[in-house]
Amino acid sequence: MKPFLSWKGHRWVSLVLRIYLGGVFVLASLHKIAHPGAFALDVATYNILPLALINLMALCLPWVEIISGGLMVAGYKSRAASWLISGMMAMFMVALLIALANGLDMSCGCFASSSMSEEDAISHLTILRDATWLLMSIYILIFDRQPIGLETIIYGKRG
Repeated sequence: MKPFLSWKGHRWVSLVLRIYLGGVFVLASLHKIAHPGAFALDVATYNILPLALINLMALCLPWVEIISGGLMVAGYKSRAASWLISGMMAMFMVALLIALANGLDMSCGCFASSSMSEEDAISHLTILRDATWLLMSIYILIFDRQPIGLETIIYGKRG
């Protein structure tokens, strides 16, 4: 088991996962930032948050997504960004499970508002997709100790 944990290839696998996952989060945030009202409606559709918190969530969450995604792509503080993304993925999965349990027929609101993305209905496949992204984030958290990217350039860490 120890040879696997110290495998030098984790840096390269993490790099690919960071670019992909960070890109997903940056892409997911763009529509939400551009159309906060539509995203607030998506958040409200889940019927999880109190009405007073919906607008705050719709305004803040996309910025957390774009910043954490950008940090992942850049390879700067990627483990901290991975913590954020892991937490968001867990939160998203809980919201999806609650929506499915309540029989809601809706779009997840991940990449566009539900009014613009009727073909993106939530399902168990959405949860599987999010679980895959959560596992990618956890992999980065565990194995990306010396990220290839800005952190290496700034602090001079070498693998």
